[in-house]
Amino acid sequence: MRHNPEKHRLPPFNKNGVLLVDKPAGWTSHDVVAFMRARFNAVKVGHCGTLDPAATGLLVIVFGRFTKLSQKFSGEDKVYSGTILLGTETDSQDMDGEVTRTADWHGVTEAQLRETFASFLGPVMQLPPMVSAVKKDGERLYKLARQGIEVEREAKEIIIHSISVDKVELPYADFTVKCSKGTYIRTLCADIGAKLGCGACLYRLNREMSGSFSLRDAVSLETVRTWTQEDLEDKLNDFLYNSLSRMQQFTSF
Repeated sequence: MRHNPEKHRLPPFNKNGVLLVDKPAGWTSHDVVAFMRARFNAVKVGHCGTLDPAATGLLVIVFGRFTKLSQKFSGEDKVYSGTILLGTETDSQDMDGEVTRTADWHGVTEAQLRETFASFLGPVMQLPPMVSAVKKDGERLYKLARQGIEVEREAKEIIIHSISVDKVELPYADFTVKCSKGTYIRTLCADIGAKLGCGACLYRLNREMSGSFSLRDAVSLETVRTWTQEDLEDKLNDFLYNSLSRMQQFTSF
């Protein structure tokens, strides 16, 4: 049902600004936006950069006139921490999908793993997964995937600015990656697994940064649940004031 601000128990919330949220697992990015709209009767609210439901971490929420900056914020580089699982492939390339193949990973050494991760540094051609919001002939790929339809996709260039393996406990390995807009980390894990020969999928993902925005400055949804409209307005004002040096170009909003 379409949200009607005039029928809400609270007056319409028309303030402008940015709120950094620590998205929990199980919520879609749209769920968070819908929660903000319903909780505060926000007239204009959106998000910048979709996170998969299983992923956690930084989600940039924009209110009022700052929704005009959604594309700009979404287009900035991202930093993720995650865990790869070797020897398992799924149809979604992460733990949400059905297992399509398992393989013996015991022949992979830590040195091989680190070398393979490093080989993806720089410009990389990446094929968007079928379970994604990418459109093919006007249709979202994930909708086709639900019908069991797989179509040809066009590989796109992404940039891996930095990538490191932080902890190895095979078949799991923790990693950190800084990448350009449009990078699918689950596809990166699948490609690493393919190069190693044993297959792999994304086991865990957390977004740490989006552009200059950091998860360290984010608030949990449990905290947001306790706020009034005045609390949200104070938070938006506080963020803009404390971030003024990097937000000066947006003061006209």
